[in-house]
Amino acid sequence: MSTVSKITSVKTPLPGPKSKALFERWEKVEAQCTGYQAQVVWDHGKGVVVTDVDGNVFLDWTSGVLVTNVGHCHPTLVKAMQDATAKLLNNYECLNEPRVEAAEALVSVTPPHLDKCFFLSTGSEAVEGCIRIMKRKTGKFEIVSFHGGFHGRTHASATAGGMTGPKKGYGPTLPGAIRVPFPHCYRCPFKAKQESCGMMCLEFLDDAVRANSTGSLAGLIVEPYQGAAGFLFPPKGFLPAVEKWVRERGLVFTLDEVQSSYGRTGKFFAMEWEGLTPDLVSIGKGIGSGAPVSAIAARGETIGCLNHGEMSSTLGGNPVSSAAVVAVIDIMKREKLVDNSLRMGEIMMKRLLEMQEQSPYIGDVRGRGLIMGVEFVKDKKTKEPAPELVKKMIDLCAEQGLLIGSVGVFGNVIRVAPPLVINEAEANESLDLFAAALAKL
Repeated sequence: MSTVSKITSVKTPLPGPKSKALFERWEKVEAQCTGYQAQVVWDHGKGVVVTDVDGNVFLDWTSGVLVTNVGHCHPTLVKAMQDATAKLLNNYECLNEPRVEAAEALVSVTPPHLDKCFFLSTGSEAVEGCIRIMKRKTGKFEIVSFHGGFHGRTHASATAGGMTGPKKGYGPTLPGAIRVPFPHCYRCPFKAKQESCGMMCLEFLDDAVRANSTGSLAGLIVEPYQGAAGFLFPPKGFLPAVEKWVRERGLVFTLDEVQSSYGRTGKFFAMEWEGLTPDLVSIGKGIGSGAPVSAIAARGETIGCLNHGEMSSTLGGNPVSSAAVVAVIDIMKREKLVDNSLRMGEIMMKRLLEMQEQSPYIGDVRGRGLIMGVEFVKDKKTKEPAPELVKKMIDLCAEQGLLIGSVGVFGNVIRVAPPLVINEAEANESLDLFAAALAKL
């Protein structure tokens, strides 16, 4: 164990009195349809530290759902947005200088083959845009995607997704969706062994397309790792093989990096790990580190199929969000946050694996850089999911001073995704708090 906690301080039962009053007011006026969270009302944040309205101080493993990669309220980002806000809030499609600067900055950090971009507001909107471009470029309508994928909650993005939540009760989905298994080596749908399966998921991809395609294949969309499904990382070589499959058929290849980009895996973009060369990339979350902005990065020849007036966004490319795009890239470069993500991730992964060995409830720990999933089970042999333990851990961790969230097809995976500015002392303290909560199960 590391030294005694000096950063966190939980002085009241949760929810504290001010938090409790705000929860009661909120429930009267806004629909209660968000996910399960600790009973904490956030007030302000700095770096990896969050303080609630009752003065309780926490370390954050959520990054506001993998958004605040440069930390909460980084002063450089705050100043850039304040300055932009004082000048101009919105001008729709009329050009502004910050938008040009943001586009130049974004293209400068993407792999060289992605020479164009387009700004939107949310990750779902970026995915919708990619799906439209795949169809527009090819004149076809079928999109191949993967079981367990999460691409958003809007209609086309939810259709491409492979999870029940965004679609349940909202059918019918769009025609042309062909979904295939994604490698989930801890819970392989084929009951195969990773060392001998020979990437059975790829073989099934061919079978599924033969059985379901009407001959109108437009493209394929995939995440470098599946976030909402529980941080599932495919075996090395799987994604390059998928890209090869796409290229052999002349399809458009889209990589959904809404969650995985901006240093989260220890590379600026996750595609860099295996040299992927997608035609379209959806980007969100970390690109604004709290500012509402998303983007499509693209080959010029692919996005060039759009004519004037074929794509726009009310708030896309607004000067305030554009200023944030520039500031975030500057911060990441100056503070070497990609390197820090890899280094801190190795430290945290080592201790989480040690906890897995000791705990009867941690079935799997997986991840890369500062994105890790801790999967809870009732029994390590049966691997029966234990979502009720994860809910309990959310509350127990908050009581200790650590904010966590849950993901996973079965809701039994804890998200370990602190801001990329986390240092070794903060990492070790947060792990001590997690271990203390784990001991109370």
